[in-house]
Amino acid sequence: MHRTIATFMVAASLASAAEAQTSPPPGLPAATTSSQATPAFSLDAALGAAGMPSTSRTTATDTTTGGAASGPGGSTQSALPSIGAATANVAAATAARRVAGLRPNPELQTQVENIGGSGPYRGLRSSETTVGVALPLELGGKRPARVALATARLTRAQIQAEIARADLRLRVTQLYIEAAAAERRSEVLAEQAGIANNALRIARERVQVGDVGPIEMQRAEVLRINAQVAADSATRQAQAARANLETLLNAPVTGPLDRAWFERIDGYGPPRPLDVEGTLALVAAQADVRTADAQVRVARSLRIPDLTVSAFARRLAATNDTAAVVGLSIPLPFFNNGNAFVAQSQAEQTQAMALRSLAVVDTRQQIASAQTEVANAAATALAAGGPGLAAAQEAARIARIGWAQGKFDQIALLDAERTLSQTRQTYVDALAAYHDAQARLDRLTTPAPTISGDER
Repeated sequence: MHRTIATFMVAASLASAAEAQTSPPPGLPAATTSSQATPAFSLDAALGAAGMPSTSRTTATDTTTGGAASGPGGSTQSALPSIGAATANVAAATAARRVAGLRPNPELQTQVENIGGSGPYRGLRSSETTVGVALPLELGGKRPARVALATARLTRAQIQAEIARADLRLRVTQLYIEAAAAERRSEVLAEQAGIANNALRIARERVQVGDVGPIEMQRAEVLRINAQVAADSATRQAQAARANLETLLNAPVTGPLDRAWFERIDGYGPPRPLDVEGTLALVAAQADVRTADAQVRVARSLRIPDLTVSAFARRLAATNDTAAVVGLSIPLPFFNNGNAFVAQSQAEQTQAMALRSLAVVDTRQQIASAQTEVANAAATALAAGGPGLAAAQEAARIARIGWAQGKFDQIALLDAERTLSQTRQTYVDALAAYHDAQARLDRLTTPAPTISGDER
């Protein structure tokens, strides 16, 4: 009689646990009441805290708020080091362009001759004082060449600033994905720990009524300990991932992360051919080629020597007369005729063109690899979160009830529980891999904005 009552109690307990475990679609543990009451911290909110515009892939859900665009500490785009460094680089290139357009300054020159000698040149009686201005004249198109080089460097700095923004968006997105995945893993392992605790209680009751031997209680105890250790470790990892996101944003991350976004998989199919010419990587490589071209132009202009024209007024102390003096000077390119600098610049130009061709190949390969990773991760997530997870849940439910009724041994129950836990974690890992690959693909295909390079 006692065994019959205990069996019914065990079956009822396990059936209720199985029903609660299989209720939340698509298979991950349901959010708690407090989590549902607190608005989710979305990816758009994280990007807004970093000063990034929202992306079309992160549409808000009913439980998601856009969040503040900046944190309490005034966390904005300029407050982040990577964006601040890129902005300062653009400012420096803008100033360098203004400097490149300046002409050489004239020189004020003065000379006093025939002083401090002997005889009639003793003292200042026969001194000759010359005062005038010398003006360097740049020949060979040096100034336009300098301006063109500075403009090319400014354009490259502006592109680098866009690259820094795209890299920051990728970094924020990856940290958000890592934190969301860690949060889901923590929920999964916490529920597994609860199931293990319940299994230990049931095993203890069955041992007390003599249905099974003490070995089953020992197995359940080992399972409970391992499940609790895994749950505690997952909790710490989730806290660390959230702290890393807060450190990057320099703003607190309040509330749960966007569960609906993390579990959403957009449609995928065969990789689509993409034009890589307008991507940031290719535009940056092309800007390097233009900079090298401008450097060759500067090197060629330096082969033409500059003239220095001077005009002086000379006063003769002996007769108190004044005379004009006109001068013209030009360097003689005997030792440095500029050919070596031209050869160096042309070699750098060839290198830049080769690197651009290499960038085309690398970008195409990286995009193709990212597209494949997106498709593979999406397929894995759909399989693990759909029929695979449903089958694992049903197997675990049957194993619990069958073990409670004495139809299955404990080994079958442990195997079913382990399979369910692994399937859930595979689902979470596949979702994280999908979003990470999609974020990297978005980074690789980010179009470059139109940049004039004119920041006067």
